[in-house]
Amino acid sequence: MTTNRNIPAEMPLTAKTAAALDLGVPKGARVIVAMSGGVDSSVTAALCHYAGYEVVGITLQLYDHGVAIQKKGACCAGQDIHDARMVAEKLGLPHFVLDYENRFSDAVMEDFADTYLAGATPIPCVRCNERVKFKDMLETARDLGGACMVTGHYIIRAEGEDGAEMRRAADPERDQSYFLFTTTREQLDYLRFPLGQLPKAAVRDIAHELGLVVADKPDSQDICFVPEGKYTSVVERLRPGAAEPGDIVHVDGSVLGQHPGIIHYTIGQRRGLGVALGDPIYVVKLDPANRQVIVGPREALVTKRIYVKELNWLGVGRMPEAGMPVAVKVRSTRPPEPAHFGEDSTGVFVELDEAEEGVSPGQACVFYSPDSGHSRVLGGGWIDRTAASAELAA
Repeated sequence: MTTNRNIPAEMPLTAKTAAALDLGVPKGARVIVAMSGGVDSSVTAALCHYAGYEVVGITLQLYDHGVAIQKKGACCAGQDIHDARMVAEKLGLPHFVLDYENRFSDAVMEDFADTYLAGATPIPCVRCNERVKFKDMLETARDLGGACMVTGHYIIRAEGEDGAEMRRAADPERDQSYFLFTTTREQLDYLRFPLGQLPKAAVRDIAHELGLVVADKPDSQDICFVPEGKYTSVVERLRPGAAEPGDIVHVDGSVLGQHPGIIHYTIGQRRGLGVALGDPIYVVKLDPANRQVIVGPREALVTKRIYVKELNWLGVGRMPEAGMPVAVKVRSTRPPEPAHFGEDSTGVFVELDEAEEGVSPGQACVFYSPDSGHSRVLGGGWIDRTAASAELAA
């Protein structure tokens, strides 16, 4: 987004923001806006429309018809499709609903179940962006003749010396870069993110100013297809009988008790273990091959080295070099922390300057520039395994 210094201060917020919007394609060009039925994507469509682009809205139906339980704060089904249609009608935009249920089930929900059963902790929102929204949906946007595809994600796309760059949103509380690390260079060339410079309050103000039905709609919470946050119920439905019981084992090798299945446990978990030693104990590892939940003291959670797989690199050059400084996030709620790249005979890793607790396989390790603001997103990878400080010193 660029800023026009000639915009009168008394102009309505919508008009002022739209006038400053430059998608990098000619005004009047057709742009495809992904409309989920939430306030962010609805305002995105409105801004593009009032900025003078020919907007076509598309909404994905990802699950429904009893496949998943409808719940408040979900997306891409039922009420959300209705809301997206209502917003499109109010703005006078053509709107299409695409049935991607089978693709979503195969690419996201099945992976979700398999990852849990493998003892890892999945992030289906990233898989959805990677395998559905920024793949199949993006191809549909091209088929519809879109000069670009526009989404309501809070992220900044900037033109750099080597092409399009991904940068963190201006509002760190809204930044969604952690969930977009799998975006490829080719996809980034075609994508646009008008909300990256805006605070959430301004987005809701625009929705109110336009009288959109979603102006006060709550943000999506948790995982869209998981009812009431009960991950195990989804895994058990998709993989009946796959959650086998086993032993709860202390890091010293002693068996402390039994568990009903490793899908009920996550790395770093302390409560609900069903065993007690007097001192606090935590889940430090899940061993699906032996059906074991490994527990130990808090210091056993400390991780120094993180091995990553399925690496996606958006930085300069083709791949990061060993020893290169970087900042990394291992959870969406944590700030980027200093680290450096490394590689050994077993794979690529990042070595943290300061050890972290509770790093879980299956989660994302997202790379950022090592400057003070950690503004540029350099890519990321899926956490394959970790090594504690004690192991590295041995």
